[in-house]
Amino acid sequence: MARPRTLSNLDILDAANRLLHQYGPEALTFESLGRACGLSPATLVQRFKSKAGLKQAALLRAWDGLDEMTAALAASAPKTPDGAVSLLVGLSHYGGIETYAEGLLLLREDLRDPVLRARGTAWKAALCSALDERLSGIAGAPQGLGLLMASQWQGSLLWWAFEPEGKVEDFVEAGLRRFVAAVLAVPAGED
Repeated sequence: MARPRTLSNLDILDAANRLLHQYGPEALTFESLGRACGLSPATLVQRFKSKAGLKQAALLRAWDGLDEMTAALAASAPKTPDGAVSLLVGLSHYGGIETYAEGLLLLREDLRDPVLRARGTAWKAALCSALDERLSGIAGAPQGLGLLMASQWQGSLLWWAFEPEGKVEDFVEAGLRRFVAAVLAVPAGED
C-alpha cells in the first residue's frame, strides 16, 4: 500500500515558485526544494522526474495563477477605458525593483520553453480580449487597441524599472491614463 502524500504537488509547486522568485531559476534544485518543503529530494524526483520537468511544472502553476488573477480582475473591472486601466494596474503589483528584476529571469525561462511560451501567447490573447471589451466604446478606436494598450503597459513596467522611484502601480496608472487620453483625443476615422 502506498504511503499517503504529506504535501500535494500544488503545495510543492507553490514552494518551488517561492524559490524561483526569491533566488532565480538556477537555484531551483531538488535539494533546495526539499529543504523548503520538508520532503526528500528522492521523493521530489519521483514526482517530477527531472529538474526541467519540475521547473516547467512550477512555471505552469504560476501561469495558472496569472490566468486566474486576470480573469478575476476582468470580471470586476467595468467595461470602460477606466476599467481597462484598473485591470492592468491590478496586474502591476510587483513590489520593488528586485522582485520585478527576478521576474524577468522567469520570463526568460518562459521564452525558452515552447509549452510555457504557448501559455504566454494564450494569456496575451485573453488579456487583449478583456481590454478590447473595455475599449470598444471609444468612437473610431482602431482594431487591436487592447494589444496596443497591453504593449503600453509592458513598456511602462520596463521604463519604471530603469528609475524605480515610487510605486510601480502609480507609474503604470499615470502612463495608461495618458494613453487613454491620447486615444480619446483622436477624432473618429483618424488613426
